[in-house]
Amino acid sequence: MRATTHKTLLSSVLIALAALFSHAASAVKSPGLADTPPMGWNSWNHFDCEINEQIIRDTADAMVESGMKDAGYEYINIDDCWHEERDAQGNIQPSKEHFPSGMKVLADYVHKKGLKLGIYSDAGATTCAGRPGSRGHEYQDALTYAHWGIDYVKYDWCDTENINPIGAYTTMRDAIHASGRPMLLSICEWGDNKPWDWATDIGHTWRTTGDIYPCWDCEFSHGSWSSWGVLRILDKQEGLRKYAGPGHWNDMDMLEVGNGMTADEDRAHFSIWAMLASPLIAGNDLRTMSEQTRQILTNRDIIALNQDALGIQAMKYIDEGDLEIWVKPLAGGDWGFMFLNRADIAQKYRHDWRAHLVKDDISNHQIDFAQTTFHWRDLWQDREGDTRKPLAAEIPAHGVVVLRLTPVD
Repeated sequence: MRATTHKTLLSSVLIALAALFSHAASAVKSPGLADTPPMGWNSWNHFDCEINEQIIRDTADAMVESGMKDAGYEYINIDDCWHEERDAQGNIQPSKEHFPSGMKVLADYVHKKGLKLGIYSDAGATTCAGRPGSRGHEYQDALTYAHWGIDYVKYDWCDTENINPIGAYTTMRDAIHASGRPMLLSICEWGDNKPWDWATDIGHTWRTTGDIYPCWDCEFSHGSWSSWGVLRILDKQEGLRKYAGPGHWNDMDMLEVGNGMTADEDRAHFSIWAMLASPLIAGNDLRTMSEQTRQILTNRDIIALNQDALGIQAMKYIDEGDLEIWVKPLAGGDWGFMFLNRADIAQKYRHDWRAHLVKDDISNHQIDFAQTTFHWRDLWQDREGDTRKPLAAEIPAHGVVVLRLTPVD
């Protein structure tokens, strides 16, 4: 009897393992998510570890009331520090002090607002803030997230010495697939292992740099690592645009709009992220943001560049040192043009459209302004014109002029 029981148990275990490996072999990342760059909010840039369920509820309310939801934002993402130690069965637990109602109740609240809830974990044994990571618990955690109603997983890269990143992120992808609930997987390993080379079929987005810092052009040292200003992150995108497209995006980190930079810097920051098809994940306090910040974050014309169906990341078209021109092919034959002033003083600039052929070898789009006339509209200022005459523009210090060009029949 005992031998028969052991054989039956062994047989059951082998069948279960075979099913698991078979399932993993056919696993794919959740389809139909991030056909355009994700839009939402994340708690880290403003709140760091000081988060609780009331902040998340109030932020969901503010996303709706401010018009951000109507403008396309949909994810409310909780970053590090939401959790405490695992229970006796190894199940991850939200902080009883800061999230006393539990994550399922919170997810239900967010969903009733027409929004989605995101959560944070780490490929290592501990997170960057020292909370429990998912190493060795990937399938268990993904099932827990599915039960709670989670829609987005930001998966970090702390405490990962001697771990293979492809294997670690593939395991979490497969765990999400096995959970049966679609979840967007945001790979956050800071570009250290060139995820653009291997992550297209694993995650929906991947970070290309270390963390952002709310400054125009600086490096903020934390000792063994650094955070980067807007221009520093922009400059690290060179050579990466060919890897981006629907369902797989280069992630330049969360937005710092409303976190202390000037209005011109915020407009430029938002425009750069939009043109380069980076996720638009706000990082400010939505509950108390100024009307100026709200107007920047809800500029639908700029958002439309980011959410364009072609999903082509902008390319640097002209580089004159402090003045750069970036171009982005758009659906329907339109183009986005961004004139970026990196300098500390405003610049008057004259651009002769017909003097320059635009050719994008990666997407196979081009413009010959001598053959085609375009109407242009300024997406930050109330003005318009066409390409029959040179453009005369004054570009603010640390600012941009962004135009949408539409071919004239």
